[in-house]
Amino acid sequence: MEKSKLVSFLQRLIVTIILVPAVIYCIVKGYTTTYLLALLGAALLSWEWSSMVTNKRPAFYAVTYFFVAVTAIVLGSPVAFLFSMVVALALAFWKSRNEEHRKLLLLGIPYISIGIGSIIEIYTLYGPQMVLWFMFVVWGVDIGGYVFGCSIKGPKLAPKISPNKTWAGLFGGVLLAVAVSYGVCWYFDALSVVKSYMVMSAIIAVIAQTGDLIESAIKRHLNLKDSSNIIPGHGGIFDRVDGLIFAAPFALLMLANLVFFLE
Repeated sequence: MEKSKLVSFLQRLIVTIILVPAVIYCIVKGYTTTYLLALLGAALLSWEWSSMVTNKRPAFYAVTYFFVAVTAIVLGSPVAFLFSMVVALALAFWKSRNEEHRKLLLLGIPYISIGIGSIIEIYTLYGPQMVLWFMFVVWGVDIGGYVFGCSIKGPKLAPKISPNKTWAGLFGGVLLAVAVSYGVCWYFDALSVVKSYMVMSAIIAVIAQTGDLIESAIKRHLNLKDSSNIIPGHGGIFDRVDGLIFAAPFALLMLANLVFFLE
């Protein structure tokens, strides 16, 4: 591994060692800390998207994104959430009529709120253990993709979108995600369903990588390297949770249809 990449990896590792236990603590502690963590994440993502996508009214868009995300996190009502999203989209559509990146500004509304809302729904319906399983799987994708991609290199996955991503990184990420899923099932004494969760983790891994590529395409379109510089060695919040919030609704859908994977 090259020296610059090694330094970057060490920075990522140090920040991860600090942040990951804090996130796990909030989720295990209970509803209050989990909801506060989700609200903090929504606020940061709302600010970051409204700053990342060049526009004339960043405060308006940040508040709009956050408002819809709050309805998804706090109210727990699909009807209320859909109503707030439709209203927000209509208002943002009217406000953004002279914006250069109108579609991206509108995309921020469902992207942030559905992603975070799905994670909270997993927590509410299936408990903290399932949220941790999902997060560990996605973290496994990120770590496996980074380590295998830097070590093995090889053919590029999507050179026009993200030149640093390779097929080796994708397969390494899927492999580690599946291994993590096995480890979680073993820890919680759930080996009777381990094959089902390993299959789901492989699907989630590919979806999370797709979310990562989509964010990379958006940043490339906006001529940005990182979504922000708020996290040393990692870039922005979106750079760390892009795969997580993109894969969350699919994970929720799979868990709701778990019987299909158990057959």
